[in-house]
Amino acid sequence: MVNITINNRELQVPEDITIIEAARMNGILIPNFCYLENVHKNGSCRICSVEIEGERTLKASCMTKVRNGMVIYTNTPKVRKARKIIYELMLSDHPKDCLSCDRNRHCEFQELGELLGITDNTYAGEMSIYYIDDNNPCIVRDLSKCVLCRRCVTICNEVQGVGILNNQNRGFSTFVGPTETLNLNDINCTYCGQCTTVCPVDALKERDSIQDVWKMLNEEGKRVIVQTAPAVRASLGEEFGYEPGTLVTGKMAAALRELGFDDIFDTNFAADLTIIEEGNELLQRLSKYLNGEDVALPMITSCSPGWIKYIENRFPEQLAHLSSCKSPHMMLGAIAKSYYAEKINVPPEDIYVVSIMPCTAKKYEVTREEMLHDVDAVLTTRECAKMIKSAGIDFRNLEDSKFDNPLGLSTGAADIFGTTGGVMEAAIRTVFEIITGNELPFDNLHVKDVMGLKSIKESEIFIEKTTDEYKALEGQTVKVAAASGLASAKILLQQIEDGVSPYHFIEIMACPGGCISGGGQPRLTDESVREKRMNAIYREDEGKNLRKSHENPFILKLYEDYLGEPLGHRSHELLHTHYVKRGLYNELVK
Repeated sequence: MVNITINNRELQVPEDITIIEAARMNGILIPNFCYLENVHKNGSCRICSVEIEGERTLKASCMTKVRNGMVIYTNTPKVRKARKIIYELMLSDHPKDCLSCDRNRHCEFQELGELLGITDNTYAGEMSIYYIDDNNPCIVRDLSKCVLCRRCVTICNEVQGVGILNNQNRGFSTFVGPTETLNLNDINCTYCGQCTTVCPVDALKERDSIQDVWKMLNEEGKRVIVQTAPAVRASLGEEFGYEPGTLVTGKMAAALRELGFDDIFDTNFAADLTIIEEGNELLQRLSKYLNGEDVALPMITSCSPGWIKYIENRFPEQLAHLSSCKSPHMMLGAIAKSYYAEKINVPPEDIYVVSIMPCTAKKYEVTREEMLHDVDAVLTTRECAKMIKSAGIDFRNLEDSKFDNPLGLSTGAADIFGTTGGVMEAAIRTVFEIITGNELPFDNLHVKDVMGLKSIKESEIFIEKTTDEYKALEGQTVKVAAASGLASAKILLQQIEDGVSPYHFIEIMACPGGCISGGGQPRLTDESVREKRMNAIYREDEGKNLRKSHENPFILKLYEDYLGEPLGHRSHELLHTHYVKRGLYNELVK
């Protein structure tokens, strides 16, 4: 610990932290802009500058470490004047279309101006580059609104390890984007959308699908089905003033009903379906492996389309390791337009399926040729909230409603798909019971080694006794891992490429923390929000009577009446897919 003084307050703080961190720990607000806790700090904006006794110049508090005896002032005339000039210079190169901007009243730049008391546009002059990159299905880049905070650069390079966003040119010509003025569609962008979650303004955002959905809701003869991902119920409430981690499952279903959707289904139903197909696929591979057959192990999950794009671009020779299962929302779309269409006697072409997802990459996924007609539109959590608000629905005062059956019932195993490690745990709950005939002998069914927000987690499951059908697995130890964030995925893929991977089964989610931190979720600037959302997901699981995917009665009925058996002909036709070898510029690799 060291002794410092901030604004005449004597404080004791850890010696290895920055001034802004020390101030936050003690309830002192230092206005800042480019800084983002645990994500980005490089002092690029200098809004957080403070005066330090004995120093000739102001220092960026996000970059300056405390030292014993340091005397700091955060609100002197010199500091206030500097912040005002910096902000007004930034404002001089920023569009003034706030009323029509998507981030109006939810813009960090706007909020900073209000905090600093900026009322004038003092400086005027030439504006820097104007360019809109919108030729991809997921993310829109508006360079005229970029404030060069470089948060997106940090998250793309250091957190995700994709590295397609960087500072280009110098001086007044500087902009942030891919090299050689390429667009996102021209390069190995995974469309994970993490850049859109950290952008403080409207320079990076998801492509809007709201108008397409409104049009279909009002079109005569269309049956419009909506489904919602597990992570959405743990975050949507934040858009309506609820504390992070508040579950709004019932109100969400009610709001979607008021919007006019004909059927309110739950992607969780298809998450249970995924576990049945994926679990049997894993068992099939393990059995072949133990019989000495050549098979791609470890098997890797395929729920995250951003992750799928990453492996196609960066490790195309490892595609055989992927499960062939479609992601859950695509499975539900396929089932809705086949099984359900037959049940209600509606032609598939008259059914329009909308997925509400925590993810921007899902917008890309529905355009893939391999699954082109399963789901018609994807709304992010943020877009869903906009629709509810624009319809004048009083979300907080809605009476809870339920999902519609048969595609609305799910188990707790499906809920935990929304957080890192959840798919792995859900699969283990079912696969262990299939192999041994007994329930997983862990406390509350949780595989605790794969829980939590750590970027790479691993566990071992010892198979002591099996049923006769799986005798080959008796006495075997199955090694598993769960990773979130694409930089972590790279580590595990490199192990496979080098032939040293110790695992049999791997779960990978593109976004740090999994879907709770997806690119389409309400933006967070406080790391604790991830943990609150994760805890909500586990509460949803633990509050259900059915907590294992193979216990879902509507899943069992679906196989009995329509699919036949897991991995059967019809299942493969509807629920499985294939992947494409791509290079760094999306060229096809032979």
